[in-house]
Amino acid sequence: MSEVDLPIEEPELLDELDPILEIDPEEDDVPEVPDTLNILPLRDSVIYPMLIAPLSVGREASVKLIDDSAAGSTRIIGVIAQKDPSTDEPNFDDIYDYGCAVIIRTLMKAPDAIRLIVQGIARFRIVERLGEEPYLRAKVEVLPEEPILPEDEEEMEALQRSVSALFNQAVNLAPNLPDELRALTTSVKEPNVMADLVAAHMPFSVEHKEDVLETTDLRARMKLLLQMLGREVRVLELTSKVQNEVSAELSKSQRDYYLREQLKAIQKELGEDDGTGENLEELQEKISEAEMPEEALKAVTRELDRLRRISPGSPEYTVARTYVETMSALPWSVSSEDNLELKHARTVLDEDHYGLDKIKDRIIEFLAVRKVKGEGPVRQPILCFYGPPGTGKTSLGKSIARAMDRKFMRISLGGMRDEAEIRGHRRTYIGSMPGQIIQGLKRTEKNNPVFVLDEIDKLGADFRGDPASALLEVLDPEQNGTFRDHYIDAPFDLSKVFFITTANRLDTIPPALRDRMEVIELGGYTEHEKLEIAKRHLVPKQVEEHGLKPSKITFNDTALSFLIRHYTREAGVRNLNREIASVTRKATLQFAEGRTRKLTVSRKFVQESLGAPRWLHDVVSEREIVPGISVGLAWTPVGGEVLFIESVKMPGKRGLIVTGQLGDVMSESITAAMSWIRSNSKQLKIDPSSFEENEIHVHVPAGAVPKDGPSAGIAMMTALVSLLTDKAMKERTAMTGEMTLTGQVLAIGGVKEKVLAAYRAGVTTILLPEDNRKDYFEDVPEDIQSELTVHFVKHAKQVLKLVF
Repeated sequence: MSEVDLPIEEPELLDELDPILEIDPEEDDVPEVPDTLNILPLRDSVIYPMLIAPLSVGREASVKLIDDSAAGSTRIIGVIAQKDPSTDEPNFDDIYDYGCAVIIRTLMKAPDAIRLIVQGIARFRIVERLGEEPYLRAKVEVLPEEPILPEDEEEMEALQRSVSALFNQAVNLAPNLPDELRALTTSVKEPNVMADLVAAHMPFSVEHKEDVLETTDLRARMKLLLQMLGREVRVLELTSKVQNEVSAELSKSQRDYYLREQLKAIQKELGEDDGTGENLEELQEKISEAEMPEEALKAVTRELDRLRRISPGSPEYTVARTYVETMSALPWSVSSEDNLELKHARTVLDEDHYGLDKIKDRIIEFLAVRKVKGEGPVRQPILCFYGPPGTGKTSLGKSIARAMDRKFMRISLGGMRDEAEIRGHRRTYIGSMPGQIIQGLKRTEKNNPVFVLDEIDKLGADFRGDPASALLEVLDPEQNGTFRDHYIDAPFDLSKVFFITTANRLDTIPPALRDRMEVIELGGYTEHEKLEIAKRHLVPKQVEEHGLKPSKITFNDTALSFLIRHYTREAGVRNLNREIASVTRKATLQFAEGRTRKLTVSRKFVQESLGAPRWLHDVVSEREIVPGISVGLAWTPVGGEVLFIESVKMPGKRGLIVTGQLGDVMSESITAAMSWIRSNSKQLKIDPSSFEENEIHVHVPAGAVPKDGPSAGIAMMTALVSLLTDKAMKERTAMTGEMTLTGQVLAIGGVKEKVLAAYRAGVTTILLPEDNRKDYFEDVPEDIQSELTVHFVKHAKQVLKLVF
């Protein structure tokens, strides 16, 4: 054993060391132990009288002690074990009071430490502390061995034989004790020497070895050693028995479980449970704390009783246990406390998103109902945020959760085709698990989170089922109070969950599912709204992400407006965010190259960073308006678009030709418009023979993009009338509206997106159906209204009068 963690060198290495002091190991004369000793603290080691042991000394104080002892006339020092081996500079409080006086037999110096071979002489006890610098010194009392009285000889013989037998048994059982140690008890006759040597060689703890050293009464020492040996032998026997039992049970497929089986066998031999019962009791406590409804409690209790009867090695054990753990982990009765402070909710919503007043008002109204009603259930709204990409639908869900102090959970439904993703798998399948709804609640650990079902318009369906149909129950407030997942096979109350769905378009959502949701439209943003969003959210976010500080860089409003108008054309702000990131990277590069002055991003810097503007002029002004061309407005899932409709006539008998990837509805709109024009050709001053002698070709550019819908009806009619009368329509005028065969103009959808698209494209005059008057004034921002001239029409004749 060594004082510090330095290995004892091999003999051939020791031969290379320069001997400083070498004493004949056969020398029999042992000097008398002086009253005052230099004390050498030992780590993880106890030395007994008559024991020869190697030591390695490396601490500065200890090296000084050895040097002084070697230079002096005495070779005797005191060694005492440390109470805490991690103490680097021990004092008297860090060592025991009892130790062993040793004589230095051999001393050699190595580059990293001093190597010693010492032999124990006698026990001693510290009676007075003399000093701690430069090393420990103490006045000691030598504790001599008491002689054995004649009447105690038989008892000592019995104790000696018992110790010898147990020690030999321990040597046989312990793999780390060499067989040569069995000769120790037979070659040593003195009971006190045998007891000390046995204690030295057994793997006892330092505390136990110290107990043996401090026990001066030989009978008591032998009994203590007998007790410690007995315990060690029992542990070794159990270890051997466990290994034999486990080895007998192991097969090729069970070898991976060797350590676990060994632990179970140890616990069984100690009279303890193997842990399975204790774990099942913990599950029972969790089930009791979960406050499940009666049906769920009955199901999980039945499965727990079955679990107690199944062997842990059975494959069914894991399946049943997983089910019980899942049931006990679900938040059956754990809810978040809603923050009903309306001012706080409004502040949070305004901090995270600019505009979107309709949605914010809906959330505030819900909280107001909760606040006024107080106790009792409140039906949770099931909202569908519908609008173009990049308008903040998903992030709005997070903001709502923060405003209400609820947990937030989101799952993406895009591309989901398996009904089991919603309802879960039945437990008859291998690897079955609950559906995404139940798993989400398990992760949030609350039964009333804000739960966002993202991209609900992109659900699929195949032979595995239709997830949209499975959502009918989830999103129905009348039914979701008893939602039954196939895996848990018990009703779970989803009525406290605040469900929010998001979609880019509504036509792909089944009507039954759409009917269950409160649809709130998020239209595209105006240029002013984009400017505010960029200033409040996008610019600070990009500045922070690029490692800059607001004091280093600022964007002026002119630069942001220039960027919005000439580099992005979108309903949302995703591309705007990317372009701001590109500009910020260019600024970061300048700072990385050594710029120290503050940078103000201007129009010039934007153009230098992003290159030439993508759109120099208004879309409408870029096109020459000639007879046969009209400007329509279309709605797409990513916002509104301006639609140019072109028509030409040429001699021929093929009639009406339609191109531009138009769908059936749009093609029929052109046919209906042509029929109305022919039936009213006299009033329109069109020669009827021109229909017979010419063939008319109608084309809608962007031919690679499929187009459909009835809302371009009046634009188709205007293009044809313009062609046949050879009159060009007014510039910067656009229109949208469905037209009937009798010339009536019907309402259309997506008014806000279409008007914003027209405004971005440079249109100044818009024709809308009369029935869409309320949509225009409700949805379109007032600052946009003030810059547009809008006419509301009921009939095609009104359209022609306004555009020519």
